[in-house]
Amino acid sequence: MTYAIVKTGGKQVKVEVGQAIYVEKLDVEAGATVTFDEVVLVGGEKTVIGAPFVSGATVVAEVEKQGKQKKVVTFKYKPKKHSHRKQGHRQPYTKVVIKEINA
Repeated sequence: MTYAIVKTGGKQVKVEVGQAIYVEKLDVEAGATVTFDEVVLVGGEKTVIGAPFVSGATVVAEVEKQGKQKKVVTFKYKPKKHSHRKQGHRQPYTKVVIKEINA
């Protein structure tokens, strides 16, 4: 079983072929192909560790959909001062399906 660790969106994600993962928002349309060039590690029968990246290694993925996560609500409150603040945030994401790992 071949796997890779890819750096995207400031995070490192372990991926395998056929796996669907959620990454930080990428500026591509649904159905497009994305290539991740920053491969930190390729594992399998022979593990290759990059310094900092594995040269020539890429991971190809297909964008399944764009979306937003569930809303996170923050509420700040100061007692006895009639002061409160409610704010919501929905983080955008991109769902990709890993098609191949080239090492």
